[in-house]
Amino acid sequence: MARRRWLALALIAALLLTGCGRVAPAATRNDVSGRPIRAVATTGMVVDVVRNVGGERVTVVGLMGPGVDPHLYKASEGDVIRLAEADIVFYNGLHLEAKMAEVFERMQGRIRTVAVTDGIDRGQLLAPPAFAGNYDPHVWFDVSLWMQTVAPVRDALIDLDPGSAALYRANADRYLAELAELHAYVTAQASRIPPAQRVLITAHDAFNYFGRAYGFEVRGLQGISTATEAGTADVQALADFIVARRIPAMFVESSVSPRAIEAVREAVRARGFDVTVGGQLFSDAMGSPGTPAGTYIGMVRHNIDTIVAALEGAE
Repeated sequence: MARRRWLALALIAALLLTGCGRVAPAATRNDVSGRPIRAVATTGMVVDVVRNVGGERVTVVGLMGPGVDPHLYKASEGDVIRLAEADIVFYNGLHLEAKMAEVFERMQGRIRTVAVTDGIDRGQLLAPPAFAGNYDPHVWFDVSLWMQTVAPVRDALIDLDPGSAALYRANADRYLAELAELHAYVTAQASRIPPAQRVLITAHDAFNYFGRAYGFEVRGLQGISTATEAGTADVQALADFIVARRIPAMFVESSVSPRAIEAVREAVRARGFDVTVGGQLFSDAMGSPGTPAGTYIGMVRHNIDTIVAALEGAE
């Protein structure tokens, strides 16, 4: 049933992108001089880059809202229509939106698609052996890496709308300055935790770039993709690690069920030790619009502040 539904959506995409249905002619879509650009972005983090760089010239619609796991997300018929009617589509890339790959492939040549991570030097990416030869896609956890996504967004918008090039360049420069301040803030906050206590345990293995950038040892119960289920052996092994290292806190994630982390906590208790849940981190999705964590900068600040509050001063 699931495969038939996905094939049906792919067929819808193919029909839409060959000029049938509700898609405007290419000439009409490409002339953006007299109207705002219609952009679609996948995750909230990508939406935030596009919104900051595009400013008043770009109307951006996000596909994956708060609490949505991009590893498992499948495009709905409405999503396919939104993608087909867009002037430009931005996505993370590096196989984060794995189940949407076929839709993006069908769009090539008809509507411009931009993987924002294409601007990142591949030598700076992590390629864990367990991730089947692919790069770890969770680059936004290292703010200095995420800064490299601004240029591809800026350049794509300038190419589409050269008359507003000065606006896009100014917006990009302003946003980069804000991100540089954010990187400095996270670095300073992390330094408040003694190096031996910088151990971050989360629901899935999404924080490796964070760990490398800010000096944390990172352990995730599930793999890099949440499509990989954690088994009993994984729970027991993580419980053994927590007890051996006397880790005071671990963290749940907004886009991952907390059940597995609760199972780890019970296994730790069975060993005569107690580990607290130090709070909820935003990993693959940002917070709700209008809340502090509803922007990329607010999300990152929330995460580091939550981590520091739970681990600072622990013995």
